[in-house]
Amino acid sequence: MAESKAKSKELVKAGLAKAKGAGSGFMTFIKEQNVVGLAVGLVLGTAASGLVNSLINNIIMPPLGFLLGSAEGIRGLSLTMGTTPSGEVAVLNYGAFINDLVNFLVLAFVVYFVVKALKLDIKK
Repeated sequence: MAESKAKSKELVKAGLAKAKGAGSGFMTFIKEQNVVGLAVGLVLGTAASGLVNSLINNIIMPPLGFLLGSAEGIRGLSLTMGTTPSGEVAVLNYGAFINDLVNFLVLAFVVYFVVKALKLDIKK
């Protein structure tokens, strides 16, 4: 019985030593690979995306939609192509695509200038 307790203690000590080694290896990886900076960038990018979406959907697109005659902003622009053989109306919602394209371009513009401001661009 005393022998099995001693073996159990040895196994626990060995397991703890392995876990400690793996933990320190993980911490080294995080420090060397700048994972924390990547995570911060991801969180800030997500927040910037929300702001850009709000800017586009609430500030930029409604006046464009008003000028183009759509109550839903530019998203409401569509083209009715006719009826399908099953009797449904075929509609091409090109306004939603234009909205998403403008969203992408504004977000790319913002990211470009944030990177330029932080001087993170790669020099050739």
